Amino acid sequence: MLKVSDLNVYYGESHILRDVDLSVTQGEMVCLIGRNGVGKTTLLKSIMGLLKPKTGKINYTDKNITKLSTDQRAKLGIGYVPQGREIIPRLTVKENLLLGFEACPKLKKLNQDIPEEIFELFPVLKTMLSRMGGDLSGGQQQQLAIARALMGKPQLLLLDEPTEGIQPSIILEIEAAVRHIIKTTGISVLLVEQHLHFVRQADKYYAMQKGGIVASGYTRDLSQDIIQRFLAV
Repeated sequence: MLKVSDLNVYYGESHILRDVDLSVTQGEMVCLIGRNGVGKTTLLKSIMGLLKPKTGKINYTDKNITKLSTDQRAKLGIGYVPQGREIIPRLTVKENLLLGFEACPKLKKLNQDIPEEIFELFPVLKTMLSRMGGDLSGGQQQQLAIARALMGKPQLLLLDEPTEGIQPSIILEIEAAVRHIIKTTGISVLLVEQHLHFVRQADKYYAMQKGGIVASGYTRDLSQDIIQRFLAV
């Protein structure tokens, strides 16, 4: 599904990602862990095409997408929920959701309404369709951001710290929704996360330090040493 090879990314003269190798298979949830500032968000932005690598390659569904634009990658089926959610505060919940069709022109042409499965995942959104996005709580905005990404029917979903600043009960709802999405659609998920309970929902993990991958494996084998070294708990 996704294969990142020897990726090197710079901010100006600063070398941020160093020879990063990472892969995600279909229907798999992979978690990227590490302390703040080690390059996790930079890696997701590079996969999404928001940052251009100096060297290395990104393959998605056996296609080299390294030089493709962000919108081209979205139309190929990569969904992205950035850190901070970035919903549009002066649009309603419904308008924010409908923007998700931009990633899938075929769906947009069909002039479809919001699929009922979106509300099955996040029931609270159905009761708030006419409310402004900026009036939602942090947890509700996060649910809206994930739902908006799902509107384009992605095959790969990139989630950057979806539980940041969210109350525990909503975290559990988001965890359950992500696992349900994977189980029912076969979508793949690459997740950046610090919340240990959510990390353990993933199938595999990669740990980052100083811009490189320094450990990886199955989350069922996560040791206390790895947790203490790479998770801010």
